[in-house]
Amino acid sequence: MPDGKSLPFSRPSNYRIRVLGSLDESWSERLGGLRIRACSPRKQEGPVKELVGKVRDQAELAGLLNSLYELHLTLLSVEMQNG
Repeated sequence: MPDGKSLPFSRPSNYRIRVLGSLDESWSERLGGLRIRACSPRKQEGPVKELVGKVRDQAELAGLLNSLYELHLTLLSVEMQNG
């Protein structure tokens, strides 16, 4: 990174992941314990779900994203949050 700071690659971070599609809250445990909730869609056709919580490292994040892909959910955004 230009400012000399690096993003945490192997440390836990909080993430917010938004997907287009139906995803029941019962999937939370299978998706690393992330909280699953409906969020208001912006110009999307269909339900938008938001997954929020702590991810151990980038390897776990990659596994979560792969699981969402295998569930045929359209990825809208992935955001690492401060704190």
